[in-house]
Amino acid sequence: MAHPRPNTTAQRILVALDTPDVGHAVALSRSLTGIVGGVKLGLEFFNHNGPEGVRRVARAGLAETPRGAPTATQPFFLDLKYHDIPNTVAGAVRAAVALGPMILNVHASGGAAMMKAAMDAAHFAAEPLGVARPIMIAVTVLTSLDDEDLSAVGQAGPTADQAVRLAELAQQSGMDGVVCSPHEITRIRAACGPDFRLITPGVRPAGADRGDQKRIMTPVEAVQAGADWLVIGRPITQAADPASAARAIAEELAAA
Repeated sequence: MAHPRPNTTAQRILVALDTPDVGHAVALSRSLTGIVGGVKLGLEFFNHNGPEGVRRVARAGLAETPRGAPTATQPFFLDLKYHDIPNTVAGAVRAAVALGPMILNVHASGGAAMMKAAMDAAHFAAEPLGVARPIMIAVTVLTSLDDEDLSAVGQAGPTADQAVRLAELAQQSGMDGVVCSPHEITRIRAACGPDFRLITPGVRPAGADRGDQKRIMTPVEAVQAGADWLVIGRPITQAADPASAARAIAEELAAA
């Protein structure tokens, strides 16, 4: 069985720890435990720190019982965006499942056979380990890309149309959901139904710097459009008090 959907507004928030510094990531993870739904660890972090770095961040959220036994870990989204031949991706997924991610992703543009192989690998790897299967998510169109960028790499646009096409392919391939821009949420939700899980980067609180994101919304707008999870990085991690910044966003969502 896969991990469940978030059931509170705060659990919708996944904080992107886009840093190569494992000590800083651990400190952020610890400070955010219980405030948000989890953290996101991506390629920069993983390439610097590997599987042991991931384990350290997950353990940063541990709560101790009187006997010292861990009762919980910090949920995490392992954002490695696998994109290779099916056999290679299946092997990568099997290795990643052993780390215990709540969410794991691949690129939808890798095709149906690759996504099916990833999904099968996640099922078969989780059962003997006695862990919940990660929620398997496919990336549609990166939020740093717009119509002009798609045309430059030979993909059919507009961007929203390509995102919907890839989401439908992901659903047909058995994936649990997709990563998509906030601007594609409504169309993908209509095409793929209420049970398909949508993770949305490109989320910025009102007044925040856009950074390198081109297709953005505020957290409230994204949730109202139908997002399950919001990936938020710099507006939280670069705040003077990341925990307070995360609480403020969660409170804004709860009040909407």
